[in-house]
Amino acid sequence: MDLVMAFADEARARLDLLAGEQLPLIRRAGTLIAATVRAGGVLHAYGTGHSEAVALEVAGRAGGLIPTNRLTLRDPVVLGSADPGAFDPLAERDPLTAHQVLALHTVEPSDAFLIASNSGGNGSTVEMARLVKERGLPLIAITSLAHSTAITSRHPSGERLFELADIVIDNLAPYGDAVLPTEHGPVCGISSITSALIVQLMVAEAIGELRSDGAVPPVYLSANIPGADAHNDALVARYAGRIRTGAL
Repeated sequence: MDLVMAFADEARARLDLLAGEQLPLIRRAGTLIAATVRAGGVLHAYGTGHSEAVALEVAGRAGGLIPTNRLTLRDPVVLGSADPGAFDPLAERDPLTAHQVLALHTVEPSDAFLIASNSGGNGSTVEMARLVKERGLPLIAITSLAHSTAITSRHPSGERLFELADIVIDNLAPYGDAVLPTEHGPVCGISSITSALIVQLMVAEAIGELRSDGAVPPVYLSANIPGADAHNDALVARYAGRIRTGAL
């Protein structure tokens, strides 16, 4: 088997399938994001492990919406006063982590959340979803239903992310994420690719709806083009203290 071409074929097939069967849910999510922006709200994005790449695709991204904020496992160290040497590499499994992270961010009633998790069953992921719903805020989930429906949650409640979210978008990754069978086990994870497409389709829907209102969408320009810093800084200032800037 030519693994390169096999993966290219597999990725194309899943992207085509996603843009078909998941599109109504993606459009709903985009509509929710547009409504959040109209209301002066912020979209907060949380993901751990490789799912942090999904949060990076949402928040602080060139061509993306400025009122977006990324939450990470590192926040108690980077934004708080936690000892870096005491950081637990398994923090994503601990429900307490969600409380520690969320406490470092400003969340308002006009805000919404997106949580990405391929498995949908780690303690901090499920607890974050529970905290969001306790606050009465809308929640979008990007997850693998094939994986999540096959596992036992690590959260004491037994709940999984897809059971808590208002809009659940399936990233179409298989159980275990890797899509190519080999004698050494399955290889080549797909969830980062499909989830990135989901995010960009949501952003496209949200920006399209804002434009149809006659509004100028608050969009990041690439910092690597002339004039971008002034453009971005002026818009970021509207959300001072509510959104994270920078790569950490």
